[in-house]
Amino acid sequence: MDAILKASLPKLREKLLEALQAVLPIVAIVLVLCFTIAPVSPSILLCFLLGAVLIVVGIMFFTLGAEMSMTPMGERVGAVLTRSRKLPVILGCMISLSGCGMSDQSAQKQPTKQKSEITEENVRTGSWENAAQSPYGAYPELVTYTLGQMSGANNSNLPDGNTYEDNAYTRYLKKILNIQNENVYMESEDRYDEFVNILIKDQTLPDVLVISDRAMLKELVENDLVEDLTEVYESCTSKRIKEMFKSYGSGLLESVKFDGKLMAIPETVIDHGPRLMWLRKDWIDELGLEEPETLEDAFDIVEAFVQNRMGTAEGEEPVGLVCDTDLVGSTSSSYSVEPVFDKFGASPRKWINQRGEIVYGSVTEETKNALSYLHELYERGVLDQNFALRAQNNLRDLVLNGRCGAFFGLWWTPNNPLMDVYATDKDAEWMPYYLQEVDWQNVYASFSDSKYVVVRKGYEHPEIVMKIISVLFDYSRYTAKDADEVNGYFALNVDPTARPLVINVDYNEATFQVTKDILAVMSGQREENTLSEIAKSYYDAAEKYIQGKSEMAEDWAAYESRLVAVGRLLDGNYRSAKSRYLDDTDGEVPKSLQQLEKDSFIQIIMGVKPVSYFDEFVETWYVETVVGLHRKDM
Repeated sequence: MDAILKASLPKLREKLLEALQAVLPIVAIVLVLCFTIAPVSPSILLCFLLGAVLIVVGIMFFTLGAEMSMTPMGERVGAVLTRSRKLPVILGCMISLSGCGMSDQSAQKQPTKQKSEITEENVRTGSWENAAQSPYGAYPELVTYTLGQMSGANNSNLPDGNTYEDNAYTRYLKKILNIQNENVYMESEDRYDEFVNILIKDQTLPDVLVISDRAMLKELVENDLVEDLTEVYESCTSKRIKEMFKSYGSGLLESVKFDGKLMAIPETVIDHGPRLMWLRKDWIDELGLEEPETLEDAFDIVEAFVQNRMGTAEGEEPVGLVCDTDLVGSTSSSYSVEPVFDKFGASPRKWINQRGEIVYGSVTEETKNALSYLHELYERGVLDQNFALRAQNNLRDLVLNGRCGAFFGLWWTPNNPLMDVYATDKDAEWMPYYLQEVDWQNVYASFSDSKYVVVRKGYEHPEIVMKIISVLFDYSRYTAKDADEVNGYFALNVDPTARPLVINVDYNEATFQVTKDILAVMSGQREENTLSEIAKSYYDAAEKYIQGKSEMAEDWAAYESRLVAVGRLLDGNYRSAKSRYLDDTDGEVPKSLQQLEKDSFIQIIMGVKPVSYFDEFVETWYVETVVGLHRKDM
């Protein structure tokens, strides 16, 4: 046996060289094409190289086997046949062999055209079909799509030289999927809905459109202006993205189904947790005050800030708790006062389950009690005395200019607006405090604040939205090793409006899980290389700040938001409520009633109207609701 193996080694090397000579030129040509005019994803390229290796090995052993066994066998059969002198048998074998040869020659001459068709037409068609069925598959040619979406302030904080058509996100999507957006429809968030309404009326939709109003979605569907995405969701969505949507329960996707058809892709409104009280810790220390343990403690601190005229120059009036006139906000806003409403078990502007009945949270007795308390805070000077007169940008300026020392904000507040404060005044020490228990178990999502992505009816590549979502929110975060620039945008505080599709798709508790993962690495409980790419970007930034290797505002913000702010929620044993959705998603309150609510609440807080006026507001609200329903039925 050893002798046979020893004798075979020279032949094996010979056959390996022959196989390499046959395969390597083809591999070289394919690699040149992949790195020039026809880029493919790294996973596909790896599969190709592995296949090439297997082909070389297969050819090597096949040719070796043929030479060692079949050739001697043929020689022996030939010798026996000639010795037999049986002419009919010899002629029969010759004819059969010649027939095979002719058949082979014929095959070489005849199907040339057919082979050409396979390589150029069928393969081309197959490549397109494969791309349309694969979340990460690249199109064989560049696919461009027109995009309509809202723009962000300050060019979405994009690095210099980057645009909405040319940034880390678009470059990566072009690299992986061979696609390019053309942002022909852009408008600021405050004017976006009006802009989209014009597009709908004119029926001049871009290929892909982001909308922020469910009423608009219904109108688009009713006018048959958008594509059914049911099939492309099933066939061209990564497994992890489907898991993300499932983490919110079935109601999320059901909210965008009409007659059982998936007509849009909703954003996943990740649980950001309750609003934290952000206080100037350096002012607390300067006044010799104790850090707060309750909301009442915090309001006493704010009252002390006002009485001691903190942050004021000569001739200026002190500013108390900064407050938005909307009183309650969305996941993209700060300066609201939800914790005050939470204190009284109130949920204004939300639909709630109250003793088995679905009611509008703004018309409950709990909301009335919260408004009464806010009026007391206003009378004490705790609440900003000019809150009703301030625009949203004025609120931010109060923080940036050091005029105020208190406001409510979500965990990401260090990214906006405090990062800009840190960049100009590192002595201004803002600290978050988690001071209230939140019970959201009876609160329903009404989808009124959600964003949706739709595809224009008739667009050739409706699957493109699922491919974008799969690459940006799955592949680049969890699998890819070449997405550093994309994931680095998080640490740089680049606004989500910078990426194509201004939505976010992630697990319901993603915010808290990322922080848990980072803390686990810092405590030595897990290895750094186990972090997702997005978690790794935050970890690197926070580590640089902690070790004193960086004073960049972005690194400070990563540490303060991900570790300090979210850490406060984790230390407070905050638990996300299970997502609950209204069966009837048409529970949107008309804008006229929304304005009535806003005006009534502000007047009660400021003392223009007594607290008892709330009962009059409730009565009017119900009357107008009944009238509105009657009009709708006519």
